[in-house]
Amino acid sequence: MTAPPFEILHHGAVRGVTGSCHELRLVGPTVGPASAGQCPHECGPTEGQHPHECGPAGGQHPHECGPTGGQRPHQGGHTAEQRPHECGPTGGQRPHECGPAAGILIDCGLFQGAETSGEGADRDNLGIDFPVGHIRALVVTHVHIDHVGRVPYLLAAGFEGPIYCSLPSAILLPLVIEDALAVGATRDRKLIARTLERLKSQIRPLAYGKWARVDTGIGTGLEIRLQRAGHILGSAYVECRITTPNARHRVIFSGDLGAAHTPLLPEPEPPLGCHALVIESTYGDRRHEGRADRVRRLQRVIERALSNRGAVLIPAFSIGRTQELLYEIEEIIHARHDEPAARELPWNQLEVVVDSPLAAKFTRVYDRLKPFWDAEALQRVRAGRDPLSFEQVRTVNSHSDHLRVVEHLRKTRYPAIVIAASGMCAGGRIINYLKALIDDPVTDILFVGYQAAGTPGRAIQQYGPEGGWVELDGERFDIRAAIHTIGGYSAHADQADLLRFVTEMKRAPDTVRIVHGEAEAKETLQDELVRRLPSTNVMVPVVPSS
Repeated sequence: MTAPPFEILHHGAVRGVTGSCHELRLVGPTVGPASAGQCPHECGPTEGQHPHECGPAGGQHPHECGPTGGQRPHQGGHTAEQRPHECGPTGGQRPHECGPAAGILIDCGLFQGAETSGEGADRDNLGIDFPVGHIRALVVTHVHIDHVGRVPYLLAAGFEGPIYCSLPSAILLPLVIEDALAVGATRDRKLIARTLERLKSQIRPLAYGKWARVDTGIGTGLEIRLQRAGHILGSAYVECRITTPNARHRVIFSGDLGAAHTPLLPEPEPPLGCHALVIESTYGDRRHEGRADRVRRLQRVIERALSNRGAVLIPAFSIGRTQELLYEIEEIIHARHDEPAARELPWNQLEVVVDSPLAAKFTRVYDRLKPFWDAEALQRVRAGRDPLSFEQVRTVNSHSDHLRVVEHLRKTRYPAIVIAASGMCAGGRIINYLKALIDDPVTDILFVGYQAAGTPGRAIQQYGPEGGWVELDGERFDIRAAIHTIGGYSAHADQADLLRFVTEMKRAPDTVRIVHGEAEAKETLQDELVRRLPSTNVMVPVVPSS
């Protein structure tokens, strides 16, 4: 059987949920003697060799599948002999060993928490440790830092191709990168300006649902199409249509799929089908509570704070989660106006503090991009409401104002909701609020998103209910605040959403590769998919420990 003209490689989001970076590598017709365009898999001293090649003795690929476990084989009866990098209808062959190669990257994100380099969980792995000379384009599914944080380093490594993304992401991406560089990489404003200028020159916005041709420079044709993913504003999953003289193949990269009933955004629609699917699995082992339940739980936390005159601290991503929270807090406050029982609590005194200049920028962009909102949100706007900038919202911009708000809440016990980054408490302004208020029993800390292993957020979530402690900026703080987690606010699809995305395709994939999740989530989702799609080869790529 002829090998497919493509393979899939993973440069991140295999061990866990961060550092998303996947490659669709296309291989042209077999050529004669190797040249500068030779397959970058070839072993040897050439600069373009595949970074994983030439590993263990005997020439075996260090990711090789077999009894030692290069990937977790599913239980559906297929053998597990293909490399976990590889994906195609044949399931095990390496395509066109010596043909010219071209690739596109799907995202290029930052590693965070315990998934960073071996130098420690406090050091982000920023390097580009794979060849980029054959990369023709980057496709950005959305602008969260774990999907775009390494883009400046990709540019520095020599990538000069187009960066495809949705229209909203084209506006948001430079803002995210500017903040990431200023906070974590350099204070050199001229360097930041040059990087942003180059980034903007390479961005190519695409409309949802429209095919766009990618110039591969080899005899294999490639078109891509973005479809709404419902994760954050501008998020997309990517359909790739690969054409050769003899066949056509379709590969889909899910990016991060949104949960059902995500505020402001329409739900993702499953694609018609594909040959190969790469899908996230952040919540592949659980189901979220419904929207009505999560709003009720959020209301109860706010009512507790109003009754105790304490603060609710919500660590949140500046983009996506912050806007969703504002949307539903506005809904709660608006509904209280008509309830006599609400008069027993000082709802009119409640301040909603958005302490993040970046979140304020993103919220203004969200306001500008109302055409991308869902029907419910637009109906609120038509009714004269402002779901993101209502009367009780206060934005904190300067650092001095931030410190004053922290001190005010510490001294006065004034009822307030504070939304601040970072979402995993790994940095940002939320840290000062935690240090000031985490030991106060009237404080509520509310987690509304995934907390990666090795982050302070995970430690607070795990040890807070037991009266434990957390280390912040090198200092231990006892946790006496009440700890809450509302899973329904995750912008990630849950198990039911993920299964629906795959099983409602009219043409089931030949191969599914499960990434972007912790081991239990990936394995649980794998088992569920194998049960529902017995003819599909469902695999979990694994990077062996060294």
